[in-house]
Amino acid sequence: MTTRVGVVTFPGSLDDRDAARAVKLAGAEPVALWHGDKDLHQVDAVILPGGFSYGDYLRCGAIARFSPVMETIIAGAHDGLPVLGICNGFQVLCESHLLPGALTRNDHLHFVCRDQRLRVENTTTAWTGDFAPAAEITIPLKNGEGGYVADEATLDELEAEGRVVFRYLDVNPNGSRRDIAGITNAAGNVVGLMPHPEHAVEALTGPTTDGLPFFTSVLKKLVA
Repeated sequence: MTTRVGVVTFPGSLDDRDAARAVKLAGAEPVALWHGDKDLHQVDAVILPGGFSYGDYLRCGAIARFSPVMETIIAGAHDGLPVLGICNGFQVLCESHLLPGALTRNDHLHFVCRDQRLRVENTTTAWTGDFAPAAEITIPLKNGEGGYVADEATLDELEAEGRVVFRYLDVNPNGSRRDIAGITNAAGNVVGLMPHPEHAVEALTGPTTDGLPFFTSVLKKLVA
């Protein structure tokens, strides 16, 4: 039976088709999910893609968080549904309180677009099992509001529980606290990160293929 991975499209999503292609390359069936539809259509996992949902009005992800589809996704995530939020999707996960903290304007106040080196800090999540521990990878990054912030107690808790999943290497591109590029919830089924693994799945178009293990990881997790 083919694993089905839903990819949500909000008004303003840019990378939904890229995420769907990455899912297909990994060997799963991508399923298009519409923001206004509560039905997840029997998917086994969900990706919230990058873009500018609802034009980033109010705050990035603040309106998308109240989309009908998110009501179902939030309930599913609490029941163990694997959910990956990429860039704007990470912002939506924080606004939904599925992940702690928030994403704020880059500290240099400029949009950044670069191939970014990361270290994989946690390989026990649903989305990182195919990485080697402490692997160093390179995937594209593009954001204007990518600075991860949280209070010191929350940051200490994330560190102590091993919930920092990715950390920026060489340069911190947006002022994220403690060089945090991605985090997970306590259960390990919900992961959010600012860089874009879906843009690093084919040698022809990406700087590497380092993004592909994100999508193969969840397939193996679901099969297991």
